[in-house]
Amino acid sequence: MYRALVLLSVLIFWGSSHAQQSKGTRPAITGISHMTLFADNLEKSQQFYTSILGWEQVPAGRVTPGVRFYANHLQYIELLSAPRPAMINRLDHIGLSTTDVESMRHYLATNGVAVPTSLTTDRYGNKSIEVHDPEGNRVEFTQQGTQAPKGAKAISTRVSTHIIHAGFVAHDRAALDHFYKDLLGFHLYWKGGETAAHTDWVMMQVPEGTDWLEYMLYLSASPSREQLAGANHFSPGVVSVAELDKALKQHGWIPSAQERPPLLGLDGKWQLDLYDPDGTRVEFMEFKTVKDPCCSRFTGPEAAPLPTW
Repeated sequence: MYRALVLLSVLIFWGSSHAQQSKGTRPAITGISHMTLFADNLEKSQQFYTSILGWEQVPAGRVTPGVRFYANHLQYIELLSAPRPAMINRLDHIGLSTTDVESMRHYLATNGVAVPTSLTTDRYGNKSIEVHDPEGNRVEFTQQGTQAPKGAKAISTRVSTHIIHAGFVAHDRAALDHFYKDLLGFHLYWKGGETAAHTDWVMMQVPEGTDWLEYMLYLSASPSREQLAGANHFSPGVVSVAELDKALKQHGWIPSAQERPPLLGLDGKWQLDLYDPDGTRVEFMEFKTVKDPCCSRFTGPEAAPLPTW
């Protein structure tokens, strides 16, 4: 009986160890790579991203679908032409940076995630794969290539040099946590809500960096275009919102009725919301807190400005 129990224990241990080994080793996920959005008028968007935000347009010249506006040498907003007029959802996908995309493809496949059979390589040598999270959001993992475009704009023209987070509509936190936390190694950075009884925002920080994704949990089942564009957003980090406000106005920004004055968020950081020509919210946020956040503490390192090129 004793020998049988020992043998059974060994088999259970071996099976558990074998299952853990079969999951493989996850390559590093270092931050937000990009966000790809649909635009109704690329020329209007070009004016916003190059003149108001001061970001680098790649390729330069006349804008065509797939144009990118770089905040730094790694991060950009990519615009595609909307496939139909007045689309409600402007978000195509979010990109995450990894150090080894082929290893990421293998790791995800080993863990039961549907992956493409091969990598995609863009004109700059960046290699990528695209998968879906449990709610159907498209997520691209990108490994930077050796032919990255060269920046020509002075750093002084950029109102921010770091996209510190990207947010998207979320419904099932547990399912998303299984993907982003359990499988990909993200960790809870901060969470909060308009009331203590409800969590509206959950920040999940990348495992090998300071950027984070934000679950936007407060929308109804049938949100409007404006509500979706406010939830599916990205956030450039700044040292000072007050200085940002001055720089934006020097760049010709005239606040719309939708663009409210700077406010102090419940997370203890000053922020200023802008909206691109298609209504996507650009949530400028200071890197550092100026007061204790409500609801929970931050649990990871703070972001900071990034070098450009």
